[in-house]
Amino acid sequence: MTQQAHLPPSEIPAPEHIGINDLRDVLQAGFRDFMRAPLFGIAFSLVYVLGGLIMYAIFLASGQSWWFIPIAVGFPLLAPFAATGLYEVSRRLEQGEPLGWAAVTGCVFAQKDRQVPSMAMVIMLAFMFWVFVAHTIFALFFGLQPITSSTTDMLLSGPGLMMLLVGGTIGGVMAAVLFALTVVSLPLLLDREVDFITAMITSFGVVTKNFGAMMVWAGLIAVLLFLGMLPFFLGLFVVLPVLGHATWHLYRRALP
Repeated sequence: MTQQAHLPPSEIPAPEHIGINDLRDVLQAGFRDFMRAPLFGIAFSLVYVLGGLIMYAIFLASGQSWWFIPIAVGFPLLAPFAATGLYEVSRRLEQGEPLGWAAVTGCVFAQKDRQVPSMAMVIMLAFMFWVFVAHTIFALFFGLQPITSSTTDMLLSGPGLMMLLVGGTIGGVMAAVLFALTVVSLPLLLDREVDFITAMITSFGVVTKNFGAMMVWAGLIAVLLFLGMLPFFLGLFVVLPVLGHATWHLYRRALP
Protein backbone atom coordinates (compact mmCIF):
# COMPACT_ATOMS: atom_id res chain seq x y z
CA MET A 1 0.00 0.00 0.00
CA THR A 2 2.88 2.36 0.68
CA GLN A 3 3.94 2.26 -2.97
CA GLN A 4 0.51 2.65 -4.56
CA ALA A 5 -1.00 5.92 -5.65
CA HIS A 6 -4.50 7.21 -6.44
CA LEU A 7 -6.18 4.94 -3.90
CA PRO A 8 -9.32 6.00 -2.02
CA PRO A 9 -8.68 7.79 1.29
CA SER A 10 -8.01 5.52 4.25
CA GLU A 11 -10.24 5.50 7.29
CA ILE A 12 -8.43 6.91 10.34
CA PRO A 13 -9.22 5.15 13.64
CA ALA A 14 -9.72 7.03 16.88
CA PRO A 15 -6.45 7.46 18.82
CA GLU A 16 -5.72 4.88 21.50
CA HIS A 17 -4.46 5.63 24.99
CA ILE A 18 -0.66 5.73 25.32
CA GLY A 19 0.99 5.26 28.71
CA ILE A 20 4.52 5.47 30.04
CA ASN A 21 4.87 1.70 29.78
CA ASP A 22 4.06 1.97 26.07
CA LEU A 23 6.96 4.38 25.63
CA ARG A 24 9.32 1.86 27.18
CA ASP A 25 7.94 -0.88 24.95
CA VAL A 26 8.27 1.11 21.71
CA LEU A 27 11.85 2.06 22.57
CA GLN A 28 12.66 -1.61 23.08
CA ALA A 29 10.93 -2.44 19.80
CA GLY A 30 12.87 0.32 18.06
CA PHE A 31 16.17 -1.01 19.34
CA ARG A 32 15.16 -4.53 18.30
CA ASP A 33 14.39 -3.37 14.75
CA PHE A 34 17.71 -1.53 14.59
CA MET A 35 19.60 -4.67 15.62
CA ARG A 36 17.69 -6.75 13.06
CA ALA A 37 18.55 -4.37 10.20
CA PRO A 38 21.45 -2.16 11.36
CA LEU A 39 22.79 -1.30 7.90
CA PHE A 40 19.57 0.47 6.97
CA GLY A 41 19.66 2.53 10.15
CA ILE A 42 23.30 3.50 9.66
CA ALA A 43 22.78 4.37 5.99
CA PHE A 44 19.76 6.60 6.57
CA SER A 45 21.48 8.25 9.55
CA LEU A 46 24.56 8.95 7.44
CA VAL A 47 22.67 11.60 5.47
CA TYR A 48 21.69 13.35 8.68
CA VAL A 49 25.16 13.14 10.23
CA LEU A 50 26.93 14.37 7.11
CA GLY A 51 24.47 17.25 6.87
CA GLY A 52 25.32 18.34 10.40
CA LEU A 53 29.07 18.08 9.84
CA ILE A 54 28.90 20.02 6.58
CA MET A 55 26.86 22.79 8.21
CA TYR A 56 29.35 23.02 11.07
CA ALA A 57 32.28 23.18 8.64
CA ILE A 58 30.60 26.00 6.70
CA PHE A 59 30.01 28.08 9.83
CA LEU A 60 33.53 27.38 11.10
CA ALA A 61 35.12 28.39 7.78
CA SER A 62 33.09 31.61 7.68
CA GLY A 63 34.12 32.57 11.22
CA GLN A 64 30.51 32.42 12.39
CA SER A 65 30.68 29.17 14.35
CA TRP A 66 28.45 30.61 17.11
CA TRP A 67 25.48 30.48 14.75
CA PHE A 68 25.83 26.73 14.67
CA ILE A 69 24.26 26.65 18.16
CA PRO A 70 20.72 27.70 17.10
CA ILE A 71 21.11 25.64 13.91
CA ALA A 72 22.00 22.56 15.93
CA VAL A 73 19.08 23.20 18.27
CA GLY A 74 16.69 23.38 15.33
CA PHE A 75 18.34 20.65 13.28
CA PRO A 76 16.39 17.82 15.01
CA LEU A 77 13.24 19.32 13.48
CA LEU A 78 14.37 17.60 10.27
CA ALA A 79 14.80 14.20 11.94
CA PRO A 80 11.24 12.92 11.30
CA PHE A 81 11.66 13.34 7.54
CA ALA A 82 15.09 11.71 7.60
CA ALA A 83 13.51 8.71 9.36
CA THR A 84 11.01 7.94 6.58
CA GLY A 85 13.13 5.05 5.32
CA LEU A 86 13.30 3.64 8.83
CA TYR A 87 9.51 3.57 9.04
CA GLU A 88 9.43 1.45 5.89
CA VAL A 89 12.02 -0.95 7.34
CA SER A 90 9.94 -1.38 10.50
CA ARG A 91 6.78 -1.83 8.45
CA ARG A 92 8.42 -4.60 6.42
CA LEU A 93 9.77 -6.31 9.54
CA GLU A 94 6.31 -6.10 11.08
CA GLN A 95 4.57 -7.56 8.02
CA GLY A 96 7.23 -10.19 7.36
CA GLU A 97 8.04 -8.69 3.96
CA PRO A 98 11.56 -9.14 2.53
CA LEU A 99 14.11 -6.43 3.24
CA GLY A 100 16.12 -5.24 0.29
CA TRP A 101 17.75 -1.98 -0.66
CA ALA A 102 15.79 -1.73 -3.89
CA ALA A 103 12.47 -2.32 -2.15
CA VAL A 104 13.09 0.06 0.76
CA THR A 105 14.65 2.90 -1.22
CA GLY A 106 12.07 2.42 -3.95
CA CYS A 107 9.31 2.96 -1.41
CA VAL A 108 11.05 6.07 -0.09
CA PHE A 109 11.46 7.59 -3.56
CA ALA A 110 7.87 6.67 -4.41
CA GLN A 111 6.73 9.09 -1.69
CA LYS A 112 7.57 11.99 -4.03
CA ASP A 113 4.23 11.33 -5.74
CA ARG A 114 2.28 11.27 -2.49
CA GLN A 115 1.92 13.60 0.50
CA VAL A 116 5.34 13.29 2.14
CA PRO A 117 6.91 16.16 0.11
CA SER A 118 4.19 18.51 1.36
CA MET A 119 4.91 17.43 4.91
CA ALA A 120 8.62 17.88 4.32
CA MET A 121 7.96 21.43 3.15
CA VAL A 122 6.13 22.18 6.40
CA ILE A 123 9.10 20.88 8.40
CA MET A 124 11.64 22.80 6.31
CA LEU A 125 9.67 26.04 6.62
CA ALA A 126 9.49 25.57 10.38
CA PHE A 127 13.25 25.01 10.48
CA MET A 128 14.01 28.10 8.42
CA PHE A 129 11.57 30.17 10.48
CA TRP A 130 13.37 29.09 13.65
CA VAL A 131 16.71 30.22 12.18
CA PHE A 132 15.13 33.60 11.34
CA VAL A 133 13.70 33.89 14.86
CA ALA A 134 17.09 33.04 16.41
CA HIS A 135 18.78 35.80 14.39
CA THR A 136 16.03 38.25 15.33
CA ILE A 137 16.31 37.47 19.04
CA PHE A 138 20.07 37.99 18.93
CA ALA A 139 19.62 41.33 17.15
CA LEU A 140 17.07 42.48 19.74
CA PHE A 141 19.50 41.89 22.60
CA PHE A 142 22.85 42.74 20.99
CA GLY A 143 21.98 44.86 17.98
CA LEU A 144 24.14 44.53 14.90
CA GLN A 145 27.45 44.04 16.70
CA PRO A 146 29.51 41.15 15.34
CA ILE A 147 30.14 38.01 17.35
CA THR A 148 33.76 37.96 18.45
CA SER A 149 36.00 35.41 20.10
CA SER A 150 34.53 36.40 23.46
CA THR A 151 31.25 34.69 22.61
CA THR A 152 31.16 32.87 25.95
CA ASP A 153 31.50 36.14 27.88
CA MET A 154 28.71 37.62 25.78
CA LEU A 155 26.37 34.72 26.49
CA LEU A 156 27.11 34.76 30.22
CA SER A 157 26.39 38.46 30.51
CA GLY A 158 23.01 39.72 31.71
CA PRO A 159 21.63 40.35 28.21
CA GLY A 160 23.11 37.06 27.03
CA LEU A 161 21.39 35.02 29.72
CA MET A 162 18.10 36.80 29.09
CA MET A 163 18.50 36.12 25.36
CA LEU A 164 19.02 32.41 26.06
CA LEU A 165 15.93 32.37 28.27
CA VAL A 166 13.73 34.11 25.71
CA GLY A 167 15.14 32.11 22.81
CA GLY A 168 14.78 28.84 24.69
CA THR A 169 11.17 29.60 25.59
CA ILE A 170 10.19 30.59 22.05
CA GLY A 171 12.09 27.66 20.56
CA GLY A 172 10.48 25.26 23.02
CA VAL A 173 6.98 26.42 22.10
CA MET A 174 7.74 26.12 18.38
CA ALA A 175 9.24 22.67 18.85
CA ALA A 176 6.25 21.50 20.91
CA VAL A 177 3.77 22.61 18.24
CA LEU A 178 5.77 20.99 15.44
CA PHE A 179 6.18 17.82 17.48
CA ALA A 180 2.43 17.61 17.99
CA LEU A 181 1.82 18.00 14.26
CA THR A 182 4.45 15.50 13.08
CA VAL A 183 4.95 12.82 15.75
CA VAL A 184 2.71 10.29 13.97
CA SER A 185 1.85 12.16 10.76
CA LEU A 186 4.84 10.95 8.71
CA PRO A 187 4.43 7.23 9.48
CA LEU A 188 0.71 7.73 8.89
CA LEU A 189 1.40 9.24 5.45
CA LEU A 190 3.72 6.35 4.62
CA ASP A 191 1.23 3.71 5.74
CA ARG A 192 -2.15 5.03 4.59
CA GLU A 193 -3.77 7.13 1.90
CA VAL A 194 -4.41 10.46 3.65
CA ASP A 195 -3.55 14.07 2.86
CA PHE A 196 -0.91 15.83 4.93
CA ILE A 197 -3.43 18.20 6.56
CA THR A 198 -5.47 15.24 7.83
CA ALA A 199 -2.26 13.58 8.99
CA MET A 200 -1.22 16.65 11.01
CA ILE A 201 -4.69 16.99 12.56
CA THR A 202 -4.64 13.30 13.47
CA SER A 203 -1.16 13.64 15.01
CA PHE A 204 -2.32 16.64 17.04
CA GLY A 205 -5.29 14.60 18.25
CA VAL A 206 -3.00 11.78 19.39
CA VAL A 207 -0.90 14.25 21.40
CA THR A 208 -3.84 16.03 23.01
CA LYS A 209 -5.43 12.74 24.06
CA ASN A 210 -2.15 11.48 25.54
CA PHE A 211 -0.62 14.80 26.53
CA GLY A 212 1.42 13.63 29.52
CA ALA A 213 2.93 10.57 27.88
CA MET A 214 3.61 12.41 24.62
CA MET A 215 5.40 15.23 26.41
CA VAL A 216 7.59 12.60 28.07
CA TRP A 217 8.22 11.15 24.61
CA ALA A 218 9.13 14.59 23.28
CA GLY A 219 11.55 15.07 26.18
CA LEU A 220 13.16 11.69 25.52
CA ILE A 221 13.61 12.54 21.86
CA ALA A 222 15.17 15.91 22.69
CA VAL A 223 17.58 14.47 25.27
CA LEU A 224 18.63 11.50 23.15
CA LEU A 225 19.16 13.62 20.03
CA PHE A 226 21.17 16.14 22.03
CA LEU A 227 23.38 13.39 23.45
CA GLY A 228 23.72 11.88 19.99
CA MET A 229 24.92 15.19 18.54
CA LEU A 230 27.60 15.82 21.17
CA PRO A 231 30.43 13.65 19.76
CA PHE A 232 30.41 15.27 16.30
CA PHE A 233 26.93 13.86 15.55
CA LEU A 234 28.33 10.32 15.63
CA GLY A 235 25.93 9.15 18.33
CA LEU A 236 23.09 9.72 15.87
CA PHE A 237 24.15 6.55 14.04
CA VAL A 238 22.41 4.70 16.89
CA VAL A 239 20.02 7.28 18.34
CA LEU A 240 18.29 8.24 15.10
CA PRO A 241 17.56 4.68 13.89
CA VAL A 242 16.28 3.59 17.30
CA LEU A 243 14.01 6.63 17.58
CA GLY A 244 12.86 6.23 13.98
CA HIS A 245 11.90 2.60 14.44
CA ALA A 246 10.36 3.37 17.84
CA THR A 247 8.23 6.13 16.32
CA TRP A 248 6.78 3.62 13.88
CA HIS A 249 5.77 1.35 16.76
CA LEU A 250 4.36 4.33 18.67
CA TYR A 251 2.24 5.17 15.63
CA ARG A 252 1.01 1.58 15.47
CA ARG A 253 -0.07 1.70 19.11
CA ALA A 254 -1.68 5.12 18.81
CA LEU A 255 -3.54 4.31 15.57
CA PRO A 256 -3.87 0.52 15.40
